[in-house]
Amino acid sequence: MQTVKMVISGAVNAGKTEFIKAISEIEVVSTERRATDDTKLIKKETTVAMDFGRIAIADDLVLHLFGTPGQKRFDFMWEILSEGMLGLVILVDSTRPETFRETNRIIDFFVSYRDTPYVVAANKQDKPNAWSPDELRLALRLPPHVKVLPCIASDRESVKQVLLELLYVILQQSEE
Repeated sequence: MQTVKMVISGAVNAGKTEFIKAISEIEVVSTERRATDDTKLIKKETTVAMDFGRIAIADDLVLHLFGTPGQKRFDFMWEILSEGMLGLVILVDSTRPETFRETNRIIDFFVSYRDTPYVVAANKQDKPNAWSPDELRLALRLPPHVKVLPCIASDRESVKQVLLELLYVILQQSEE
């Protein structure tokens, strides 16, 4: 059996913990703690180290999902969690354009740190004020080869689609 490490990252409240909880076959290992900075204006708890979940994609393939903290003060965990990753999902809260700059900073970090296949998941597509994946591509100035996928992080099928697309990107890049 092959185990593959995937990292799920994004700005505060992008939906990383929810994404992993929606798909994990095990109880998610979470380091959620009471928010004590400006994050408490957005949500009560925040990830301070990581989230961990697991899903078997096939009899011989298991994905280990590692969610990063979104707060800038915990970004030292990004490097630690990205060790050995095969792929990356960048989650974006598509209802909060004020987080797009931080999302770009996160993408820049991971792209400059390690050349890893990644996709961008436009979360909260079920909300009326959500930016479309095409609008997000323009706002984030993403190159054409980067897939921007619609996502609802609380919906198992939606999360599964994002992970399958990431696997396709990984396979495609390994063949080049």
